[in-house]
Amino acid sequence: MVGFFSFLVKYLPVLLEGTIMTLQLTVLSITFGTIIGLFVALAKISKSKFLSIPASLYTWVIRGVPLLVQLFFLYFGLPQVGIELSPFSAAVIGLSVCSGAYIAEIIRAGIQSIDKGQLEAAYSLGMSYAQAMRRIIIPQAYRRLIPPMGNEFISMLKNSSLVTTIAMVELMRTATHISSSTFRPLESFVAAGLLYLVLTTIFVLIFGRLERRLTVYE
Repeated sequence: MVGFFSFLVKYLPVLLEGTIMTLQLTVLSITFGTIIGLFVALAKISKSKFLSIPASLYTWVIRGVPLLVQLFFLYFGLPQVGIELSPFSAAVIGLSVCSGAYIAEIIRAGIQSIDKGQLEAAYSLGMSYAQAMRRIIIPQAYRRLIPPMGNEFISMLKNSSLVTTIAMVELMRTATHISSSTFRPLESFVAAGLLYLVLTTIFVLIFGRLERRLTVYE
């Protein structure tokens, strides 16, 4: 136990650098994923087949193909057709596109949980579909999105470890490098696991607190 703590103290600064990159990847993927998800969700519930069919196809494909395969396609596959991405670019694009498909379903479910009479009332006031969504439906739905969005954030935080397979240096990759250089894989991966556990616990508490605060105003 003493040896582990001395190991942790020695390599914690390096692991924290990888942790910062993990957080950056997570925040970027959730941010871009939310933007993608919002447009895809609106397209899926649209009456226009020109919009709903491609949106449904997108969520079907992305949710059906493992994230690791998507990352390999971006980083190893695209160079075959002349498109080369850096590990960081491939990681952000892959995580964002994957997150966008799941967030689209979260937003769609949240919007459809609002009583249809709200939309009809907006139409009766002369609002267009876009205006009704922006002013009436989405402001009511966003409170219901906090729990599933919190779960998606935490899931993406853990899934970001997969980018180590495309040479992206984040927490998991850093732990792998330390393991290789010190020949102490047990301590290296336990330390990484503890940092992931700390991060997920912090965000569980944050989203839980946010959910309770918003519930008061329901």
